[in-house]
Amino acid sequence: MTSTKQNNPSKLLAFSVAVFALIVLLLFMQGSFENKVAPGISKISNDLNIPAPQTFYVEKKTVDDIVRWPGTVKSRTIAHIAPKMAARIIDIRVHNGDKVKQGDVLIRLDERDIAAQEQSALGVLAGANAQNVKAKADLERIQSLYNKEAATREHLDAIVAQEKETQAQVSQAHSVVNEMQSRHADALLRAPFDGVVLKRLKEPGDMGLLGVPIITLQTSEGLRLETDVPTSCATRYTMDMPVKVYIDALALTVDAQIDEISSDVDSQTRTQLIKVALPVVKGLQTGYFGWLEQSCAQHEALLIPKSAIEHIGQLEIVHVLDNEHGSTRHIRTGKAFGNYVEVISGLASGETIVSHPQQAQ
Repeated sequence: MTSTKQNNPSKLLAFSVAVFALIVLLLFMQGSFENKVAPGISKISNDLNIPAPQTFYVEKKTVDDIVRWPGTVKSRTIAHIAPKMAARIIDIRVHNGDKVKQGDVLIRLDERDIAAQEQSALGVLAGANAQNVKAKADLERIQSLYNKEAATREHLDAIVAQEKETQAQVSQAHSVVNEMQSRHADALLRAPFDGVVLKRLKEPGDMGLLGVPIITLQTSEGLRLETDVPTSCATRYTMDMPVKVYIDALALTVDAQIDEISSDVDSQTRTQLIKVALPVVKGLQTGYFGWLEQSCAQHEALLIPKSAIEHIGQLEIVHVLDNEHGSTRHIRTGKAFGNYVEVISGLASGETIVSHPQQAQ
């Protein structure tokens, strides 16, 4: 019993020290031993280089109404390959889109009738030559007799006339033979220049008619966009005027210039044909679809920077400053003009908005 009572003061001291240590630990964890900052407003450092907001006045500006007229890419040079005679088509050696070289045989016509006519003409020529040879021999003989006063002048004149007639028959027969031989060449229709087959209008076995095209050939260079433009806008164009053309297949806008303006006005559509010379562009081909861009009119528009618009789902929102107080405004936008966009509703001229550059990224 005596030993137990003597140990009680030691246990009490140890318990007191433990409680004090726990209180000190709790105070340290609460920051009781750290320096305090007086209440107020502290400036935030801009070490992150965040762009500061900018303010813009909403104002009306005159902008161009850009419209697009659809057109087709075509070649400047087009040739309609047609026969010079009526004959059946034996062979067509090209199809739509084929590339050809100058002098290539494109079409072969049936030349059997020509060959038969040529043989007949050669027979006529041979007969005419024989008659002419005989007439020349008779002329020499009668001329000799006439010189010996053994033939009359009338007889000599008759022989001279006969020789001239046979000579004329020879010349005529030669012309027919030459014509038949040239028609042999006409049976082969050749490419007049390097180009591309645009259309194949007939098939082997069809009848080729004089002057009726069998295929259409065009050059692959000197391409133009041909489009019909309303007369009200066509009058704004001038020759060699620079314009913009958008090619759908290439997803490319190119610089071009007006090459031809038709003076004829379509009575139904009230349009005029405009032809635009296109630059040399890799991959550009005839038949491609394109758009001629034009500023046909102007209007007053409210323009604001794209960076001032915040998109939340389908909503378009801007922050408006009014007497140094900010508010959020829903707007509706229209066409874009570079880094600016037209506001259709939600803002009025003279208001101030806040643009956040980081929104444009």
